[in-house]
Amino acid sequence: MTQAVALPRVAFARPKPNKWLVTVSITFGTLMGAIDTSIVAVALPHMMGTLGATVQEITWISTGYIIANVVVMPLTAFLGRLFGQKRVYMSCLALFLVGSVLCGTSRTLTSLLIFRAIQGLGAGALQPTEQAILRQTFSAKEAGMAMALFAMAVMLGPAVGPTLGGFIVDNYSWPWIFYINVPVGLLGLSMVAAFVHEDEEIVAKNRELAEKQRKNIDWWGIGLMVVGLCSLQYVLEEGETKDWFNSTLITVTLAVAVVVIAAFTIRELTCEVPAVNIRLFKDPVFLSGTMISSLMFALLMATMFLLPLFMQTLLGFTATDAGFALMPRVFVMMAAMPIVGRIYNIVSPRIVIAIGVVLVAWGAYDMSHFTLDTSQHGVIMALITQGVGFACLFVPLTTVSLSSIPRHLMADATGLNSLFRQVGGSIGLAVAATMLSRFGQQTRTALISHVTGTDPAAVARLQQVSGALAARGMDTLSAREMALRAIDGSVTRQATLISFERVFLLAGVLFLLVLPLLAFLKAPKVEDAAGAGAQPKPDVHVEI
Repeated sequence: MTQAVALPRVAFARPKPNKWLVTVSITFGTLMGAIDTSIVAVALPHMMGTLGATVQEITWISTGYIIANVVVMPLTAFLGRLFGQKRVYMSCLALFLVGSVLCGTSRTLTSLLIFRAIQGLGAGALQPTEQAILRQTFSAKEAGMAMALFAMAVMLGPAVGPTLGGFIVDNYSWPWIFYINVPVGLLGLSMVAAFVHEDEEIVAKNRELAEKQRKNIDWWGIGLMVVGLCSLQYVLEEGETKDWFNSTLITVTLAVAVVVIAAFTIRELTCEVPAVNIRLFKDPVFLSGTMISSLMFALLMATMFLLPLFMQTLLGFTATDAGFALMPRVFVMMAAMPIVGRIYNIVSPRIVIAIGVVLVAWGAYDMSHFTLDTSQHGVIMALITQGVGFACLFVPLTTVSLSSIPRHLMADATGLNSLFRQVGGSIGLAVAATMLSRFGQQTRTALISHVTGTDPAAVARLQQVSGALAARGMDTLSAREMALRAIDGSVTRQATLISFERVFLLAGVLFLLVLPLLAFLKAPKVEDAAGAGAQPKPDVHVEI
């Protein structure tokens, strides 16, 4: 009788997913979340009419979204370990879509604010999760290209948002700025379900860490973080409106934010299993890269806020013209980022970043020479310079800062990285708005002191304008009053122009101060980084 022989069973590890399909799949959510940060801005006047809200009340539609966004970002890794990165991404994208539909159907301010916060909670985890998945999918040699693809989505969203929102509002109605997310989001969900698969090594490591988390959930850390970040973001969003420290509410809220964030930091550094791994900042490369990224976003968001305002209030551009004037910077960034990603392993990241800093400062210097006669072409040329600069900054910064982070801690690092970028952008907006207002008041006061009854040029101008008005049939008293108003308007326009110029110049000068931080950005060699960022070769397990 012949005895049956058991043949060895060979179990092959799952083949590597197609990295380009993974990239396209998870970019949909990130792009929509980034667009929704700015797309609402142009629709606010229409919403005020529909909802019967005041200017101060309607701004909370943007504020609530950003606060909810910020709260979730640092918890991305915590949630990913408990439920899996892919599940967290898909759940948050689904929550974002539900919030979008609810926002579109909302007809009261209260409900819209609640649904907008739901949308923000869903969007909060999308950016850091995509960044982590891309770094885990692409090898260390391809890390620059991976971050170039990520950067295109992150930078494209805020730039396209106002233009897309203006088109939708002008041709349809404001609910469609939310409904448009649904078909795109459903396509993204189906692609993520089909093409994105978590790395088994990282899944195993996360299971191990998740067991410790479940036994020692850091409720205190989560609570302190939520209170601290909400307080800080409220101050940044509402400080200018409430005149900063002249408001008791802003002063008290900032004090709460400082104390609570300090307590949160102490808690996370002493907790056995922290909810947010801020110990990663002990790495000087990660710390300096994250700080420079936050400064870059501060300047980016400040100029994205100031330029449309400048073009519409002083140059007489329509909202559509202003949006199209901003688009060349986006196109230049999209064209330059893959090139920067390609040369990442050839040229030292510090050299590329230094070039980016100089180009961004140069663009800001050009903006500080804008006049009331500046054409759309003149604006575009300054923006093209900055577009190349931002491409040289974002790609190497996001790549280098994560270069020494272990793969299983990548979600922790990307959550913190995304958080600091968002907070940096909010700080940039707050500082730009405040400086523009303060410089405008100071400059107007200085100019008015020269427009007096003893100044020959002012007297001649007054007589010229009042004479022209009187020649059109206006009585002498009315003509003089209208002439005074016209001169006052000219003074105000010149003061506003000078204040814009000063803010642009100050932004450029301050950005040059980033250069000393580059000393800490010493990227490890690709071979050394392989352990942290490379995709391991699939193992073949033979079971007898």
